[in-house]
Amino acid sequence: MTEARGPAKKTPMREVLAKAAFQLFLERGFEQTTVDDIVARAGVGRRSFFRYFPSKEDAVFPDHESCLADMTAFLDAADGHDPVDAVCDAARIVLRMYATNPEFSVQRYRLTQEVPGLRTYELSVVRRYERTMAGYLRRRYAQDADGSLRAEVVAAAVVAAHNNALRSWLRSGGDGDAETAVDHALELVRNGWGSAATGGEGAADADDEVVVMVVSKRAPMWRVVQRVESALGQD
Repeated sequence: MTEARGPAKKTPMREVLAKAAFQLFLERGFEQTTVDDIVARAGVGRRSFFRYFPSKEDAVFPDHESCLADMTAFLDAADGHDPVDAVCDAARIVLRMYATNPEFSVQRYRLTQEVPGLRTYELSVVRRYERTMAGYLRRRYAQDADGSLRAEVVAAAVVAAHNNALRSWLRSGGDGDAETAVDHALELVRNGWGSAATGGEGAADADDEVVVMVVSKRAPMWRVVQRVESALGQD
């Protein structure tokens, strides 16, 4: 006797719209695709699109809102951990979002490189992740001298290290192990700013080499990571 099956689970409308939009962006180009084109492909009305996405750009990055919420919840529950370890682990939440669907992530990366407006939008998304991590770190460093500055620098370093490794993986077409590459990059931040490097709980022994680095608050993210790599790479 064959076991009866229930009705197939309906695909969420947000996912239907995002899939239709991305297919059209790849087929026709981002600028040539209209919202009307997207809703026609999805078989819904314009109201449905704007209920889920304020703009076409948002449809290219449909998973970032939930990822940001996951990161926020993770950090809210991480007060017992080393602050730098916590934000590095939080960055890996973003990595897993990309690594879960490599083909889509690579295609989106290539599309983003072709459309200046999407690159600008992506930078705004990255900045939201950075602000979330910096806010958490400011709370953890509230009693420290220059705690706010340290929070901004560490958050910028985490984002830069994560994005450097992630984008290298995306440029390769998704070849190799993204998690290994990102973990290697984040380890530079842990070694430079974690408790073992700065004298907190679990600090390094007296015989261990300690690296102290000072950067301007206005330094771009790539410069922070460059300084970390340079300092840790010296004999």
